[in-house]
Amino acid sequence: MSDLSSTYSKDLPSNPRILLVKLSSLGDVLHNLPIVWDLRSRLPDAQIDWVVEEGYVHLLEPLLSKNGFKGIDRIIPFGLRRWKKNLFKLSTWQQFFAFKKELQETAYDVIIETQGLLKSAIVCSLANKAPNALIAGLANATEFSGYESIARSFYNQSVQVPTQCHAVDRSRWVMSSALDWLLVDRTIAPQFYPKTYVDSLGVNSGAILKELKSPYVLCFHSTAREAKRWPNESWIALGKELATRGYQVVLPWGNLAEKVVSNEIAAHIPNALVPRAFSIEEAFSVIAGAALTVGVDTGLTHLAAVLGKPTVEIYCDSPRWKTEGYWSTNIRNVGDIQAPPQVAEVIEASLSLLT
Repeated sequence: MSDLSSTYSKDLPSNPRILLVKLSSLGDVLHNLPIVWDLRSRLPDAQIDWVVEEGYVHLLEPLLSKNGFKGIDRIIPFGLRRWKKNLFKLSTWQQFFAFKKELQETAYDVIIETQGLLKSAIVCSLANKAPNALIAGLANATEFSGYESIARSFYNQSVQVPTQCHAVDRSRWVMSSALDWLLVDRTIAPQFYPKTYVDSLGVNSGAILKELKSPYVLCFHSTAREAKRWPNESWIALGKELATRGYQVVLPWGNLAEKVVSNEIAAHIPNALVPRAFSIEEAFSVIAGAALTVGVDTGLTHLAAVLGKPTVEIYCDSPRWKTEGYWSTNIRNVGDIQAPPQVAEVIEASLSLLT
């Protein structure tokens, strides 16, 4: 951990105003959630706000402070992806300045930026800051992660992290250094969502997708990068094995090309279902109601893992150490970069969670 100037830790109030900046994407936002719990455990009276891309606001809503629960006090939506498509519209700039006004309503004592990209660093620069405010971010790239070195110029503390660093550990590293704490590591298991919230999910899965028949297994075969996919024939072999054991195999999709693949796989698996498209908000209950989720290295697979649900994470062309679920006995991680798992390995991992 890098050294921290003593002026920050000594001048920090007991109830600091903290801004977290993690804009996207789905998996990255999920893996940043534990630092909210880490902060609350040491600073119960702090104000904790979070700037996030508007499409991922729902990922944070279960952690909003309410009814005696202290988590995130304010979610500040950021519409950059939408604004970039409409740069020359007056409404875009009106929305941007409204965002800036909302961001600057609080003068922050600490800003923690765990993405290391120019867009998130610019958010740090726009934020209102208290005198001697600390702006902490990544000093270096980590392997297989996006990073833009220019972002360092927007911080007054750049935190060096290992080049091979799990996404959860990386966020904790930056946070611990920013506050001059000993590193919060894996000996303190990361928390993501309140147990009461997780326990309340699943009861609505049938109402959301009436075609679902319990017990069902979700198979997330789609991912943004083709090399991270597991072969269709492997999904078919897995699906047939699960179907013979009485499970409905469900093959979600996110766009028309992915729907075509879902249909191609489903055609070979008895009673398989290609559901209608569902939102991230609906995905919480759909995942919670599943007997098992099997998926490649993609956001919805990671959502199943952070919910602590039975999950098999398949790695084909990304390093397992970067995002593997290590916090629950309900998770199995198989394969690795350029070493996709064999069908037998995935079947064995799946059945170990179903029995």
